[in-house]
Amino acid sequence: MTLTAGRITRDSSRDHDHPPMTTHPKLTAAALLDRALALVPTLRERAAEAEALRQMPAETIAGLRASGLIRIGNPERYGGHGIDYDLMFEVAWELGRGCASTAWCYGVWTVHNWWVGHFPEQAQDEYFAAGPDVLASSAVAFSGTGQPAAGGYTVTGRWSFSSGCDAATWVFVGINTPDGPRWALLPRPGYQIVDTWHVTGMRGTGSKDIVAEGVFVPAHRTLNPAAAGDTDHTGWDLHHRPSYRAPMRAITGFDLAAPVIGAAQGAVDAFAANLGARAASGAPASAAAQLRLAESAAEVDAARALHRSDIREILTRAEAGGGFTDLDRARYTRDKAFIATLCAQAATRLAEAGGARTIYTPNPIARFHQDIQAALHHHTLSWDAAAEPYAQHAIDAARPS
Repeated sequence: MTLTAGRITRDSSRDHDHPPMTTHPKLTAAALLDRALALVPTLRERAAEAEALRQMPAETIAGLRASGLIRIGNPERYGGHGIDYDLMFEVAWELGRGCASTAWCYGVWTVHNWWVGHFPEQAQDEYFAAGPDVLASSAVAFSGTGQPAAGGYTVTGRWSFSSGCDAATWVFVGINTPDGPRWALLPRPGYQIVDTWHVTGMRGTGSKDIVAEGVFVPAHRTLNPAAAGDTDHTGWDLHHRPSYRAPMRAITGFDLAAPVIGAAQGAVDAFAANLGARAASGAPASAAAQLRLAESAAEVDAARALHRSDIREILTRAEAGGGFTDLDRARYTRDKAFIATLCAQAATRLAEAGGARTIYTPNPIARFHQDIQAALHHHTLSWDAAAEPYAQHAIDAARPS
């Protein structure tokens, strides 16, 4: 395993007992970022269509699959590029500049292909049996039940906010079992999708409800998410990827913050473009508009820098086999929400200064603003939910011994 160009890579020779899929060529980090950048103009053009459909357009899904970008999440033996998971955040930052809903779905589809690497090997083989470009959605609030059955659990429940579910062939759901809370991995057609997604922002994510009634899930397709990467080292033992050596919950959630950074950058780009067009026609930007642009751009840059710093810290510490304190974990949770808060402040400032035409549809600044506001309603990105636990841990850590 080596640290190259700021990103951790690994020695694939460990996979000799389970050879990787060979029909899908690996791409370099630079090539993958170039592909992400190339998609942005098309995603910008399709943003209104995604809103109208209330799900991802088929052409967008095909483009993401063909680009190989989702396979950044895959373990290498299942068609991954041999690049660790941090690259997906940079991709989401770029895609979000074109369409926040697309970047959000990209983030969840990619993190799910990474999540599955924590499951028992049999579950991973089943999940990737049809190839490396599999898509899964999730609804992991523990609102379902798992009753013990021979070899597994009988799962019943209804779950909300399953982003990208229409295109997915698997779903992760949260269940309460006598063994404690677990995630269960269900394939289609073992569950139903209920269309509840009539919302004010992130419309293109199609985050609908999932319903399962008495579905048998074998034990190997369940996981204790609190233990994954922490006391359960399955992912590391199988794949020797540094991201699998960190607590899964420490990393999970940054995939939701990354699209918000991209959307806020999209708002900054659109606002700057508007001012540039007006200046070219002889109407220079006011001092107030310039100040708003500068402050919002600085907030987005700060959010991106905090995101990058946390991920680098997690992966570097994981590679070295270091531990993560309760305060570390609370800080990462805090930072995910603070990143989103910075982006919301940036987009709101620009939307307020955009003039009366900002309220018309389609207006890119209005769309980015609405999408970011919708994203902040996710529990992971809620400042109130994250700030108090961090403060409690910080105070406890500061108490004299």
